[in-house]
Amino acid sequence: MADLDKAAATQLANISKRTGKSLEELTTIVKGSGLAKHGEIVAMLKTKLGMGHGDANMLAHVVRASDGPGKAKDLSADQVLDALYAGPKAGLRPIHDKLLVAMGKFGDFEQAPRKTYVSYRRRKQFAMIGPATNTRVEVGLNAKGLKATDRLQELPAGQMCNYKVKLTDARDVDAELIAWIKAAFTQSGA
Repeated sequence: MADLDKAAATQLANISKRTGKSLEELTTIVKGSGLAKHGEIVAMLKTKLGMGHGDANMLAHVVRASDGPGKAKDLSADQVLDALYAGPKAGLRPIHDKLLVAMGKFGDFEQAPRKTYVSYRRRKQFAMIGPATNTRVEVGLNAKGLKATDRLQELPAGQMCNYKVKLTDARDVDAELIAWIKAAFTQSGA
């Protein structure tokens, strides 16, 4: 987790450089906005300061003094998965499990549990996986050069991932999807 803390500190320093404002000045802007909800703060930062989603999300968490960018504090990845796939989402857990089995064949990577998904990273994040609804799991991919299809949706710039794939059944975890995840894994560096 020390690497994640270092990455967060680096991201905050980069936010200051990109905006030309110190963390204290940015905190004043957020608190002075009168906004309380996380999503409203993120939207304001994106609109007012032209921040990308990841930077706005990080800054909103820091200013609101939450656990960080969605961290499921003090929970293991298995505990997070148990919570993510509880109740009406329980039937989606086999999709996530099948993805993990396939990804385990790629090599070493870190699992960073969040409140609504799990981030998978090497030197940088290559995938994020979690239930988007009671009937669908979404796989976000950080990769370059993939050809978008009806299934592999390219996302607008500034999102947390470059691509998204929606899954409703464990059979959706096929060779095509695994190849896309492997490409993101490979590009994320060792």
